[in-house]
This record gives sequence, structure tokens and C-alpha cells, in this order.
Amino acid sequence: MKIGYPCINRTLACQGNRTFRLKSYSASRLIETVQNNLDCLLEILAFNVNHSILFFRVSSDLIPFASHPICTFDWQTCFKKHFQQIGKFITQHRLRISMHPDQFTLINSKDEKIFERSARELRYHAHVLDAMGLDTSAKIQIHVGGTYGDKQASIERFVARYDSLDNSIKRRLVIENDDVQYTVAECLLISSKTGIPVLFDVFHHAINCSGESVGEALKRASATWKSKDGIPMVDYSSQKKGVRKGTHTEALDAKDFKKFLVATRSFDIDIMLEIKDKEKSALQAIKAAMKDKRFAGSYSSYPVNST
Repeated sequence: MKIGYPCINRTLACQGNRTFRLKSYSASRLIETVQNNLDCLLEILAFNVNHSILFFRVSSDLIPFASHPICTFDWQTCFKKHFQQIGKFITQHRLRISMHPDQFTLINSKDEKIFERSARELRYHAHVLDAMGLDTSAKIQIHVGGTYGDKQASIERFVARYDSLDNSIKRRLVIENDDVQYTVAECLLISSKTGIPVLFDVFHHAINCSGESVGEALKRASATWKSKDGIPMVDYSSQKKGVRKGTHTEALDAKDFKKFLVATRSFDIDIMLEIKDKEKSALQAIKAAMKDKRFAGSYSSYPVNST
């Protein structure tokens, strides 16, 4: 079991998700920004290894405007060695990596142009993970999308659109249950039609479910992951007190997290903490999980100094 956090490290001075406005786009600006982002990503990964944080979600902003028509720059070739270096670090430390395009990536949109734009965005994410040389346990997670007034038709449209995607995308794509539209049960229905793994989001399940317990929902979701997909991924968070339902907590609720570990102890899972203070909560979660027999500690097979 590996525990991690998404995209940003608040302890380090560097920012691995720097971007700029479209009107400021130039090849030189892109090169400078990508160089910064890749250098910072390696620094973050080195920090994580030093602290036994072995799961990380890479920012979608790693290559700004990569899926936009304005970007004709061959960033894969220009930064080939950098991606290979990062991929080697990830592989030798046995880190788990994921990516998560934004909420505007909608495979089942009724608008064909939105789908085409979404496919380009997914292709970019697949190219990043491929450039690192990562196996198919490195995943791209998305929500199913909207219902557009007809959930059944929207599910069928998702299935048809999924079939049309590049294999480079399909080999990495997973869907997660959300807090408004699609429950675990509905994601499982899509999985039965496509073979796509279902990533279980425990916080979303607490808000929007079909009555299953956490254990039952996780059991069914885990069954959709094949050996090539790696250990099932789970998103974990809890409710921030005193605010709108569905708002992620600022810091780990250690008591709730320990209850979650107990409720899921019969499952092999990697846990992504969707909690706002990022690595601080990851460190607390790791402390809470130290006695869990599933927990994976640090792997020391590669120099940790990112430079």
C-alpha cells in the first residue's frame, strides 16, 4: 500500500505546475516553463522518496497548452532525456504515478467539439506517461461526465466514445465515482461494457452512493483492476466541518483515516489523499499506517538527490 498526494508540494520552494497566459505563448516561454516544471517534479519526487511517500499525482500543467492547437513545439523530443531521467527515478524507487485532467475533459459530452478537445487532452496525458517509460499501472483518471438530461443515453455515449479513443489512452484510463452524478454502481456498469477500471473515491461515495458499504463498494471496484493495471487506486478525503457538503477537509482527520484503514484492511490499495495541505497530511497518514501490514515503506535503489 502506497500513500500519496496530488500535484503540489507546499514544503518545497519550487512549483511544478507553472504556466502562463495563452496570449503570452511562445516557444521560448514554453521551454523555460517546462524546464522549470520538470526540474521541480524531480525535486518533489526526491522529497517524497525521502519521506516514504510513494504515490504522486503529476500536475496536468506540466506542459502548458500541450493539447491546444497553438502548441506545435515538439516537447517530447526536446525534453526526451529529462522525461527518461524522471521515469528511471520513478521506476527504480517503485513509485506509483497518476494524472487527473480537469473537469472539462468530458468524453460523453453531447458537443462533438468538446469531445475532440477532451480526446486531445487525454492524448497529451498519455504522451507524458509514455515519455517517462512508465508501465500501465500509471493511470489517467477522469469522471464519467454529465448526464445531460438522460443518464442512460450519456452512459451509452461514454461507452461508444471510449471505444473510439487511441489505445495509448485506453490502456491507462480509469473512471471514478463522483459526488453528484455517477455512483460506484453506475461506474461498474460502464466498466462491464468497456473493461475500464473503476477508481473508488471514498469521500464521493459517502455523499453519492447506491447504499453499498465502503467495503462492498471497494470490493466491486477492485475486481475491475487487472494485473496490468496495478494495485487498485483509491481517493481518500473527508468532509470539512462547517461548510458546504462535499468540501474537502484542509488537513487529515486521523481518526477517520484510521477507521478507513480498518474498513479496507482486506484489500490491497494505493491511497491518494485529496486533502488541501498535501504532503503534510500524507506524512500523518503514513504515520497512521505504519503498523498496517499492507503499507510499503521506502525503496532505496537509486540516489535520492534529484540533482
